Amino acid sequence: MRIEKVNSTIKRELGMILQYGEISDPRISFVTIMSVETSKDLQHSKVKFSILSDDPKDIEAALAGFESCRGHIRRLIGQRVELRYTPQFQFIYDKSVKYAADVDKTLEEIKKLKTA
Repeated sequence: MRIEKVNSTIKRELGMILQYGEISDPRISFVTIMSVETSKDLQHSKVKFSILSDDPKDIEAALAGFESCRGHIRRLIGQRVELRYTPQFQFIYDKSVKYAADVDKTLEEIKKLKTA
């Protein structure tokens, strides 16, 4: 139960940090935090994100942006979330949003073919 609460709290705080522009890196300006998975020992968190663009260059830029401000993000989370240890963050691009959009597009195409 504690891990789920930690995950949701970190996700909410990361979203607020990004939404209110507390990080000025333009490479991560159009990023959405999809999920947070924290290890049982609370030392590491995998942060899955999506981005509006599906261009590989934009995805790489977002990853580089997160890498460059990883310490700043950790410090901000440490100030906002009361934990004994602030976890180290690993940022991972979440392909599920693009996959869902592709499935939707394919279903629409099938629907058009059936009605034609």
